[in-house]
Amino acid sequence: MNQLNKELVQYRIQRARDTLEDARILANANRWNPCVNRLYYACFYAISALLAQEGRFSSKHSGVRSLFNQYFVKTGKIPKKLAQIYNDLFERRQEGDYIDFVIFEESRVRPWLPQAEDFVDYVAALIGSS
Repeated sequence: MNQLNKELVQYRIQRARDTLEDARILANANRWNPCVNRLYYACFYAISALLAQEGRFSSKHSGVRSLFNQYFVKTGKIPKKLAQIYNDLFERRQEGDYIDFVIFEESRVRPWLPQAEDFVDYVAALIGSS
């Protein structure tokens, strides 16, 4: 991996961590729909870092999800149970951002916070960026 790619991977992992912090702030403010958005993006940035490390890229969210599932979940590099949070947040973010009258409640969103944190930590460790 060249230096520019290493920098991109580190940038994306840091962006994932920063976005998790944004999600925590939104949760503390009881802003559940934007919190779901930020949780999804935290996982998305982590996966984008993982894919970049492997030299794989997609310009679409669905493409990133497909590459992730194909090269990391199906191969067992990432446990299916752990990957489920990203796949669930992908769907919930779509609902919250694009479907009218979707309102997430604290009881549904709060458990996703530690799950997304575990996901980002796992991916960062896999990359070697703990």
